[in-house]
Amino acid sequence: MRFIPRFTFLCLFALATVFTSGCGYIRYLIPLNPTAKTVTTPPTHAAWDSQLKKYVNNQGLVDYKAWQGDSLALNAYLQDLSAHLPSKSWTSTDELAYWINAYNAFTVQRILRGYPVKSIKDLGGTKIFVDTPWDQHFIKLGGKDYSLNDIEHRIIRKNFKDNRIHVALVCAAMSCPRLRNEAYVGPRLDAQLDEQGRDFVNNPAKNKLTPADKPQLSSIFSFYPKDFTKNGSTSIQDFVNRYATQKIKPDAPLTYLKYDWGLNEQK
Repeated sequence: MRFIPRFTFLCLFALATVFTSGCGYIRYLIPLNPTAKTVTTPPTHAAWDSQLKKYVNNQGLVDYKAWQGDSLALNAYLQDLSAHLPSKSWTSTDELAYWINAYNAFTVQRILRGYPVKSIKDLGGTKIFVDTPWDQHFIKLGGKDYSLNDIEHRIIRKNFKDNRIHVALVCAAMSCPRLRNEAYVGPRLDAQLDEQGRDFVNNPAKNKLTPADKPQLSSIFSFYPKDFTKNGSTSIQDFVNRYATQKIKPDAPLTYLKYDWGLNEQK
């Protein structure tokens, strides 16, 4: 051991720590692609659509108190998703719509199970990749257990190279994108995601685009900087300007707003 340079030793120690205490992190680097064994047709998501229209307002805020009294309808929809995993015969847009709806609906279910709560972060422990709300394996799909992180990082981000997912996935926080009060559906998914992009980027509570040379952006952009160099974008600034009514300078230095983890609840 004494012949190993100190820097190398520290690197090896850090790597060992990851493997021994952070196995969850390694897991999220491995793609998942849950698929039905038999050919199935995509769900209509009509049940989810109906509940969103009933309990989510135009600002994307949720009436969790009322929804908690009607949670059986949400559970029935999620059971239907569990019984109808994507099939290889589905289009990529049908698959992506399925997984976005699944992430958002299971997030709502997790809130309802713990409600009343001030923040989704209050529903988990402190150990990252182990017992945060995003690492809890409470999701049942096709007879197997998954976490929200599994859906976001191992399925959606690994299998769909579309950075617009970050304006569609909603983690029940005020700084998240608006929870759309309609379900995502394959035939309209492209238009729905573009509309979400315009809504999110131009919302002054999420992004402050003036002055153009000193914008303050959502921390979501700092969470996933490499994702915003994909799907036709060359940079975070380029992605923002795809949707911004007030353009920012292409080389503007970026700062990020503090993330508000308060519950996205109707008051």
